[in-house]
Amino acid sequence: MWWQYSLKCPICGSEMKREEKSLICVGGKRHCFDLAAQGYVNLASSRAAGGGDDAALIRARTAFLSAGHYAPFAERIVALLKEHAKGDRVVDAGCGEGYYTCRVAQSGFYVYGFDLSKRGVREGAKNATRIGANAFFGVAGIFDLPLKDESADAVISLFAPIAEHEFLRVLRPGGILIAAGAGEDHLLSLKRVLYDTPRKNDLRADLPHGMEPLHSETLAFTMHLSREDAANLFAMTPYYYRTSLLGKEALAALPSLECEAEMDIRVYRKG
Repeated sequence: MWWQYSLKCPICGSEMKREEKSLICVGGKRHCFDLAAQGYVNLASSRAAGGGDDAALIRARTAFLSAGHYAPFAERIVALLKEHAKGDRVVDAGCGEGYYTCRVAQSGFYVYGFDLSKRGVREGAKNATRIGANAFFGVAGIFDLPLKDESADAVISLFAPIAEHEFLRVLRPGGILIAAGAGEDHLLSLKRVLYDTPRKNDLRADLPHGMEPLHSETLAFTMHLSREDAANLFAMTPYYYRTSLLGKEALAALPSLECEAEMDIRVYRKG
């Protein structure tokens, strides 16, 4: 399989090879990692194990994204990869349930999706198998990726923390990072329903300092959401955990919601 050649053992750092339904490192202790029935592998190191999104969040995000509401964003990420990446090996760092991983893979790239949520990784692997995408999914933390040095042409970090040092390690010279997060007005109409005094979003503070900026843009579009879509969107945001019962009831009472999406997208290159 194409994906095994860039992997490294999360315990000793040795190369990995596939033997039947397992990945085994070539180090002296031959650490073994079994492939799950869905096709993913748990490669989380001991210091990164545990955590990740819960089942309810994964279900909500899968339903919302599968309905295509963020498709313009996914299409823009693919276009930027095709414009700036010099090769076809991409890492989706913090891939969640794998929606973007699979979209990028369907566009001709070979993609590694890593996340600490076993439920999310399982969902992504199942979907990749169903659609025949060149995507490998592994349970792993983005600050401790089970990949060899300089083995990736691009990293995408979409609504996830930026692990700059680790991304620089796995990127080849000239490799790119696409980092995207919420723009100032992202989901402002949703917040107007939930809160009396909604605030605009703060722009992220973890942008890389040791990479060359190539491009930045704001992508904005309007989403027309049914009651169910709006509920799923709400459930996949941090607002779900800090909204009063009154705010939740106000959202549930709406038959539909017209809501803006605004993504801040930046492209960097490893020097």
